[in-house]
Amino acid sequence: MRVALVYNQKKEEAVQQSMTENEGEPPSSQGKFFPKSNPSPKNNPNSENLHPSDLYAEWDTFETIDAVRSALAEHHSVTMIEADEHAFSKLQKLVPQIVFNIAEGLNGVSREAQIPAMLEMLGLPYSGSDPLTLAICLDKSRAKEILSYYNIPTAKFAVIHSKADLNKCKIFFPNIVKPLHEGSSKGIYNSSIVHTAHELEKVVTATLDKYQQPVLVEEYLPGREFTVAILGNGNDLQVLPIVEIKFDTLPTGVNPIYSFEAKWIWDQSDAPLEIFTCPADLSQELEKEIVATSKQAYKILRCRDWCRIDVRLDSKGTPNIIELNPLPGILPKPEDNSCFPKAARAAGLSYNQLIQSVLLLAAQRYGLMEPSFQSPN
Repeated sequence: MRVALVYNQKKEEAVQQSMTENEGEPPSSQGKFFPKSNPSPKNNPNSENLHPSDLYAEWDTFETIDAVRSALAEHHSVTMIEADEHAFSKLQKLVPQIVFNIAEGLNGVSREAQIPAMLEMLGLPYSGSDPLTLAICLDKSRAKEILSYYNIPTAKFAVIHSKADLNKCKIFFPNIVKPLHEGSSKGIYNSSIVHTAHELEKVVTATLDKYQQPVLVEEYLPGREFTVAILGNGNDLQVLPIVEIKFDTLPTGVNPIYSFEAKWIWDQSDAPLEIFTCPADLSQELEKEIVATSKQAYKILRCRDWCRIDVRLDSKGTPNIIELNPLPGILPKPEDNSCFPKAARAAGLSYNQLIQSVLLLAAQRYGLMEPSFQSPN
């Protein structure tokens, strides 16, 4: 098929590429597939100074984008399209048979829905969840409200819009504090666990100031944490081997959470932490409960093709949904400790097979291919 791969490349890589080319040196390998990028909002030339330092944490590296391109190119003709302000006209002109979407978007609480909304306007088939699901899952409180309505366990929470709202916050300590509309552990630091009203006010104030968005305050769940990778649609869902996050491998004295430091600073490709176990060591009963809860959440939020669901046990050992990630991280190298590819490898799927399976699932949804996907288990 003629496939368009729509992506966002990390800002710092695009800047390095631009500097190299402006100096007259041969373009780096980035220049083979990707145009120079300037994702800062045009209406504010100083916008970079107004954003937190982890602004582009959700975006993909050249290495990841090229790995996806290479996987798709094994069987299809692939055109690269950067998810910037020119994406709509490029897609309109190209008219691909299907789009493989890994674009995270930029600006606004519905940024992950930007490309899928364009594709629906153009009538183009695409992989992954629709704009509504993507927008809801990025708003942690809206997703939790829907899950709660359907009696899916999720930690008690409050949304804080300003310091004044703290007076209404009735969540028992300890709490965990997060920006409301972020992913990739953005805004979740070792200091995000708070035990007193003073600590809560301090961390909430700092988070409000830094991210300029509401803050989610949740009851801290003290149990084990897992991430569940799911492929499929409707009732035909394949749950890949469950990944457990082993917090005892983190530096001594830090909080047992998968914080920004744990994900991006302490765990490096050249010195990876042994932070994950896959398949997780679970009793048959607990595994069944985690799988059932994750499948319910997947269906209730109307996820399509794939999603990674984060789960943590409460004080009673009950699996609670932390959040859903319908645009899951897919770093290609095993040493990168990316959970969805890790689960796929444990199921016997190579990285390329994982990417091809997602495209196949999307193509089958649109009737572009005959249903043939089978569980890798």
